Amino acid sequence: MEWSSSVLIDAAPERVWEVLGDVESWPQWTASVSSIARVDPGPLHVGQRIRIRQPWFPATVWTLTELVEQRSFVWRAGGPGATTTAHHRIEPSGEGTLVSLRLVQQGPVGVLVGTLSSRLTRRYLQMETSGLKQRCDTA
Repeated sequence: MEWSSSVLIDAAPERVWEVLGDVESWPQWTASVSSIARVDPGPLHVGQRIRIRQPWFPATVWTLTELVEQRSFVWRAGGPGATTTAHHRIEPSGEGTLVSLRLVQQGPVGVLVGTLSSRLTRRYLQMETSGLKQRCDTA
C-alpha cells in the first residue's frame, strides 16, 4: 500500500531542508508526531536509528536507509511480515520548494495494518505537509 502528500512551500529549499532535517523539532509543527529521539547521536546519516512516537501508533524505531543532503532522505521500519518505508523529498520549484512525502507499507502484516489505518495515515501525511509549509512560510 502507498500514500503520498505534496505541497509547494514559499521558501528556499535550504530553509525547508533546515526544518525537515531537524527531525527532533517535528512535534513543534505537526500534531502527527508526539516525539522523535535519535537512538544514534549526530546529524542525519545512513544507518542512524530514530525513535518516533505518533498518536494511535506504537513507538517505532526507524533506520535511515538513504540520504541526499539538502534533497531527500528515506527511513524504514519493520518487523515480521511488515516493512514501512517513508520517503521525504524536496526540490526547487520556481521561487519556492516542492515537498513530497510518500509512505509505503509492504508484507502481509503491513498490508493489513495499512488497510486498517489508511484514513489516519493519509491524515497524518497531510498534517505533516501543511505543518511544514506553515513552519517554513512563516519563518
